[in-house]
Amino acid sequence: MKRYRTLIVIVLILVVAIWVDLPNNPGIHLGEYNRNIDTRLGLDLVGGVQALLEADLPEGEQPTPENMGTAKTIVENRVNGLTGVTEALVQLAGNNRIVVEVPGAQDPEQAIATIKETGLLEFVHMGSNPLPEGTFVQTDFGQTGDPIPQPTSTGEPGAVTPTPSDQLLHTVMTGETLKTVNVQRNQAGQYVIDFTLSPEGTKTFGDYTSQNIGQFLGIVLDKQVISAPRVNDAITEGQGVITGGFTSESANSLAIQLRYGSLPIPLKVVTSQTVGPTLGQDSLRKSLIAGFIGLSVVILFMSLYYRLPGVIADLALIVYALITFALFKLIPVTLTLPGIAGFVLSIGVAVDANILIFERLKEELRSGRTLRQAIDLGWARAWPSIRDSNLSTLITCAILFWFGSTFGASIVKGFSFTLAIGVLVSMFTAIIVTRNFLHVVLDNIELARHLRLFGL
Repeated sequence: MKRYRTLIVIVLILVVAIWVDLPNNPGIHLGEYNRNIDTRLGLDLVGGVQALLEADLPEGEQPTPENMGTAKTIVENRVNGLTGVTEALVQLAGNNRIVVEVPGAQDPEQAIATIKETGLLEFVHMGSNPLPEGTFVQTDFGQTGDPIPQPTSTGEPGAVTPTPSDQLLHTVMTGETLKTVNVQRNQAGQYVIDFTLSPEGTKTFGDYTSQNIGQFLGIVLDKQVISAPRVNDAITEGQGVITGGFTSESANSLAIQLRYGSLPIPLKVVTSQTVGPTLGQDSLRKSLIAGFIGLSVVILFMSLYYRLPGVIADLALIVYALITFALFKLIPVTLTLPGIAGFVLSIGVAVDANILIFERLKEELRSGRTLRQAIDLGWARAWPSIRDSNLSTLITCAILFWFGSTFGASIVKGFSFTLAIGVLVSMFTAIIVTRNFLHVVLDNIELARHLRLFGL
């Protein structure tokens, strides 16, 4: 009776796994809890942008671990806010580098620009003479005596090159006082950026606008003027609007930079590459074909060599594959080509456990054991080998995962993570699923009359 209760639990787990694996899974929506269950594919499967960023500091200086950690978090928030991005991978590499992978990025140039922008927003006092948009300025916030940044041509036909100004402008407050930032359309249909301020920013902004009605307040991003509105009234409620002739893309890009703060250190792009979606789709198609062929060959081998127990093992193997893929979607795991390779390799690990059990089963049957005794003894004597080999694999996975996390080797990290999940699930199927399937199907078979079903 206990066997059948366990079998019911296995069936329930299998039903849930199949539901999770459905390609058009509706997700979980209960009250305020909403969770989409999608298959997340990596950069090499759906295309996108990969970049290696490095702290851009004077020679001999090294960023602190705290600054690098903060920069990583800000970059991750920025790229996840880009339109069309599925799930960005951002990780530290060494002491001064960050690896960024942005799957599904629709505009690679915009993605790179958003990633590396310092994002320092300043509200500066311009008095009665506003500077035109695009002007590079120098402010007294964090002044180091460095020269004013020189503008560069955009290279676009008809583009106007911004001009630098030698004025030193006073910074009233910075973007650190921003509480919320959103893109809206005003009554004229133009894109604007609405913002609200923190209590401290609200007081500073209220005091300034109350004392400078009729004056111009410059909004400066990374020392470049993006807008210079006139202060028409005292703004004491901590709300404001940034205008500047934005397009939808430029407004969203600026909002992302402002929403997720300024980087504590400047970053430069050391290398970057774009992977086209066509290449990614082709890689995915070939990976699926390879996985299907590999699984089919394993199933065929097990059924031909081990006969009836092999067919039972094939059923357990299918259960294993369904549960593992469901876990990939639930965790969720971003699948890359190396990750898929780790999953395929774990299938071999799962088969290896069944082979050990069946070989022991045959030995016990040849020794004259009953079928029920042979199943229990075969599993018990195979278990130490299964346990030790899987633990060795898990230790290797842990070492590879640490290496990938420490040195920014996302390929190694993805491979080790999917392999580890596969090994853990294979141990579950070997301990619970295969053993119960064998008892439920074979306990009532008369061995002497069906020796050929067991390859004896």
